[in-house]
Amino acid sequence: MPSTLNQRIQQFYDRSSNLWEEIWGEHMHHGYYGADGSEKKERRQAQIDLNDEVLRWADITAAQEILDVGCGIGGSSLYLAERFGATATGITLSPVQAKRATERAQSANISATFQVADALHMPFADASFDFVWSMESGEHMPDKEQFLRECVRVLKPGGKLLMVTWCHRPTTPETPLTDAEKQLLEKIYEIYCLPYVISLPEYEAIAQSLPLEDLRTADWSTAVAPFWDVVIDSALTPAAIVGLLRSGWSTIRGAFAMRLMKQGYQQGLIRFGLLTAQKL
Repeated sequence: MPSTLNQRIQQFYDRSSNLWEEIWGEHMHHGYYGADGSEKKERRQAQIDLNDEVLRWADITAAQEILDVGCGIGGSSLYLAERFGATATGITLSPVQAKRATERAQSANISATFQVADALHMPFADASFDFVWSMESGEHMPDKEQFLRECVRVLKPGGKLLMVTWCHRPTTPETPLTDAEKQLLEKIYEIYCLPYVISLPEYEAIAQSLPLEDLRTADWSTAVAPFWDVVIDSALTPAAIVGLLRSGWSTIRGAFAMRLMKQGYQQGLIRFGLLTAQKL
């Protein structure tokens, strides 16, 4: 499954990343609309604000060697490298994304490099980075435990991990996912090339088994949920429609699935989870 899944993820982002940059910009993640989700702001500014807010929440004030796991076209990598005067390394399964991220780093004269690599088997030595950043990539990982183990392995002692990822609502034996919720999740999984998602408490339990301290989590679903309305509206412009047709069926299906994500947030099923910790 992982190799086939990786191929699907690669193809999805190879085909859609150029359109995303053209229509929606360099940050391929949610935006932040205030703690209660009521702030009105331009979408790209909301995405930059999300970067700022999660760094503030995690108390990340400095870094020298940054790893961006699931780097997209380098939006977060370049932002972080410039903000901290650091060197950033980004990994992605998409050669198209790695090439474009490299071009953007060179154009901006920012110290960042990008490569195609599997986050479950990172090509880095132990203790290579003092900050590992994962912005909305954990949902793509077919083995969540291995993913977190790899993130911790490449961290230096005292280094910080900050992961932001799609989750489903917490469950208990008394409140399992309903059949309708499972059906909605399966539709989202299929279109966005996700193996499955887990709840934030499940991520926390995995992290507690690793050599980490100062572990904290937070649910920011309310703060980011308006993002999907904004993106849906922008996808209806003539330029976006032409771009979707040019990008192919998988990208078109991804655009249609935006309404499924909106539905998931409205039902309280889809959650936006944050996790941070320091390596022992």
